[in-house]
Amino acid sequence: MVAHETILRASGGARSEIARIGGIGSLRGLHNAQNAACAAACAMALGLSTETLQRGLRSFPGLAHRMEQVGRRGHVLFVTDSKGTNADAAAHALSSFTEIFWIAGGKPKLGGITSLGEYFPRIRKAYLIGEAAKEFAATLEGSVPHEISETLEGRGGQRRAGCGGIGFAGCGRAVVAGLRVVRSVPQF
Repeated sequence: MVAHETILRASGGARSEIARIGGIGSLRGLHNAQNAACAAACAMALGLSTETLQRGLRSFPGLAHRMEQVGRRGHVLFVTDSKGTNADAAAHALSSFTEIFWIAGGKPKLGGITSLGEYFPRIRKAYLIGEAAKEFAATLEGSVPHEISETLEGRGGQRRAGCGGIGFAGCGRAVVAGLRVVRSVPQF
């Protein structure tokens, strides 16, 4: 079980700490905490020590394109979640951050992004790309500042957003997370 960024073992009515996951960027979010707790249970069942488990969790780089931290500029963390290609998957990333600058778009999916409404207050601005941009703009209208950003054909046929309006000063914990970011920006 997970409580307050700590993986706990519950046995015989008592709880004991197994590992701390707070501050491990690759394990940010409730869904990753639950995955880490399952991995911890397996590791403990195989006889790994809590010290070895903690070292393993701290060194876990995360999965490519799944809330992957691709850079930092000042106080702004850049995250790609391009595997989150539908609203259910994107909800995990959006629930894990506050003050979000969101690059979202790609191909429209059934249901669009209306189910993400509870996370709209966290989004400072959305930059919309791809075929779904107009549909997403209609959903965000009146709730989230947004703009439809041009996409440019890049190397290898990949696309990238033209989001020049992101202001870095005073953004605090602002994050760029993508429902369908198809090119990470490693030079940051």
